[in-house]
Amino acid sequence: MRTAEAHLQPYRQIMLPALEDTLRAYVQAHIQPAELARMVAYHMGWEGLGAGPQAQGKRVRPLLTLLTAQAAGGDWKEALPAAAAVEFIHNFSLLHDDIQDGSRLRRGRPTVWHLWGIAQAINAGDALFALAFRVLDALPSDQSPAWPEGPTALLAAACLNLTRGQYLDLAYEGRADLDENAYWSMIEGKTAALLETAVALGAYAAGLDADTAQPYREFGRALGLAFQVWDDYLGIWGDPNRTGKSVASDLVARKNSLPVLYGLTQRDSAFAQRWRRGPIHEDEAPALAERLAETGARAYTRQQAEQWTARARAALAAAPVRDAQAHAALQALADALLHRDT
Repeated sequence: MRTAEAHLQPYRQIMLPALEDTLRAYVQAHIQPAELARMVAYHMGWEGLGAGPQAQGKRVRPLLTLLTAQAAGGDWKEALPAAAAVEFIHNFSLLHDDIQDGSRLRRGRPTVWHLWGIAQAINAGDALFALAFRVLDALPSDQSPAWPEGPTALLAAACLNLTRGQYLDLAYEGRADLDENAYWSMIEGKTAALLETAVALGAYAAGLDADTAQPYREFGRALGLAFQVWDDYLGIWGDPNRTGKSVASDLVARKNSLPVLYGLTQRDSAFAQRWRRGPIHEDEAPALAERLAETGARAYTRQQAEQWTARARAALAAAPVRDAQAHAALQALADALLHRDT
């Protein structure tokens, strides 16, 4: 039996270089002046200290677009504009998130705002946002006329949801009156919306009508929820040498992540008592993470990630398949996201 990675790796090897060429070509052709383009290239992982595959990230969202297009019976090469658009939007959101969160590191390297300042980093993020819609325009607009919305409207809706989710994420920090329903609403926008749209654009590029594509969209949404839950887990109990991010940052920022919300339900726990006393100092975070695990939050968060991954698998199993190997690679990608350590 082939392993998950054996299913996925051949597609990574052919799709990702073509994607990278597309991304670079649009940055070089449309972003000026040179220093602004350099900032974008640095953020995308192409230039500067530590440039390379690790700095570029895994390109998960565009890979979802390309694999979906192929699995649904299309040609993945025709979906490259959609995949590039999704990746530009993702990087726009990361660049602005780093500013809003005050994060000095991204993938183990200094963030753009830390090197160039906040004002110019905002400009770099805005350039990526605009470029996403420029590249999406290269996707044939009549690919799937049965869709109620075209690709531009799909991506714009995802951006609005991203903004809503990020707003809620910031607004929730430090609040003590939230429950899990508030959390799920927040990550529907912050994370799941773009993964769902990445998959939807792949199905659109393959020529599926909107109803037939629905199981793929459900797959993307569930996968996005699983992805964020696991990200919350890594944000507290991950290895900083692997994640490139301090495990203290989420606790110090008093983010109401899923583990924290679960821990606060244990009102008499050492974790909940300390949390209610106010600001967390960085040197307290390791011990506080241990107290949080003692509430059962660590096991609960892992369980939730596994449950959402199972829902993603079920939705993908119900989706129409035209290319069984690409479909298996999509499944392998979902499995890899749950078991990642970065």
